[in-house]
Amino acid sequence: MREELQTYIDKIPEVAKAARLEETFWINGKKIPHGEKTITRVNPSQIEDASRRLKRFAPYLKTVFPELETTGGIIESELREIPGMKELLNKEWGADIKGRLFLKMDSHLPVSGSVKARGGIYEVLKHAEDLALESGKLKETDDYSILASQEFRDFFGQYTVQVGSTGNLGMSIGIMSARLGFHVIVHMSADAKQWKKDLLRSRGVEVIEYADDYCAAVEQGRKNSDQDHMSYFVDDENSQNLFMGYSVAGERLKKQLEEQNIPVDEEHPLFVYIPCGIGGAPGGVTYGLKQAFGDAVHCFFTEPTHACCMLMGMATGLHDGVSVKDFGIDGRTEADGLAVGRPSAFVGRVVEPVLSGIATIEDAKLYDLMRGLLKEEDIFVEPSACASFGALIRPEDLHAYIRREGLEDKMGQAVHIAWATGGCMVPEETRKEYLRKGLKE
Repeated sequence: MREELQTYIDKIPEVAKAARLEETFWINGKKIPHGEKTITRVNPSQIEDASRRLKRFAPYLKTVFPELETTGGIIESELREIPGMKELLNKEWGADIKGRLFLKMDSHLPVSGSVKARGGIYEVLKHAEDLALESGKLKETDDYSILASQEFRDFFGQYTVQVGSTGNLGMSIGIMSARLGFHVIVHMSADAKQWKKDLLRSRGVEVIEYADDYCAAVEQGRKNSDQDHMSYFVDDENSQNLFMGYSVAGERLKKQLEEQNIPVDEEHPLFVYIPCGIGGAPGGVTYGLKQAFGDAVHCFFTEPTHACCMLMGMATGLHDGVSVKDFGIDGRTEADGLAVGRPSAFVGRVVEPVLSGIATIEDAKLYDLMRGLLKEEDIFVEPSACASFGALIRPEDLHAYIRREGLEDKMGQAVHIAWATGGCMVPEETRKEYLRKGLKE
């Protein structure tokens, strides 16, 4: 451990607990009222821009992905109430959930089956649009279904897209880029599951495997891309484009809640729990939610105990200046999409005035929660998606936050949303393996 970090361990109890690999709940003391209005590195007009771009691409997307026909080319997931899971969490996990519990099923997003279908696919589409507009082959007023033509596939085929990933981001970037016609290289860390590598290769994606962790895969991918002027690197550590793609989820969720006649306001608080790896997806979603609901929404990140990089970065204020390995934490977790040792250089600083807190959860619990969700609601998600329940099963800590916010008398009409980040593309054999994991013989 770096010697200077001992000061943080001595002064911040949550950092000390996390360094001991204990489950931890950190409340963000830097969150402020109307914090979203103080954020300057991104702005709401960028969400509107991203939303308009996704609508422009809708005709193309429904042309090349038949599963998007019914939504008119819009990639969105269901918001489903899960009362059986609420009862299970309250009875068997010691939770104290009042109000209603929902699952935001990004686990079942079309095309790439995870939350990364938001930011990852958006960034690839933006890059493709930039190239096509610049070349004069495309105008914003065109019907974008023309991008499915062989002419455009040949045009994009001159270019390469590269990304470093533990799994799901690589899936979204790989599937979308390959469909457009790009040459795609996904640099996969040691944590990535074999089935994800196999699926990408089956779609014509070049996968380079590393024996090292996520940060090493990203670094090598960035170096490779920098050496090729025709290559574009999707930088999960710093990308504003990824962030804005995720942020569109805020306005989309607002519409879904309105359609289900669910109010969100001062008297009806909304609590949202999002699994966190490097921070891009949960950070972008949080920013979008805060723009949509302001102080009525309370957003929490959840991380594995062995890969709690965002907690360490934000609690110490060092952000990407610190890695979990600096605290003697190995960064290894079954939650492959969350297996990140160093947080985003960009996200932690952006969400500092709006994030409510961060909870960590042990790997073993992810499998039990996964089995519980399947049994109670007949919904299968990846183990990493079940990190979204991590804060709910720490009721004393959550109540401390609720008291601090003066919400005790409003929780009966609160809505809780666990953000399920991936799972529908898991092969049957791997699914069975997950469901057996950790069970006593």
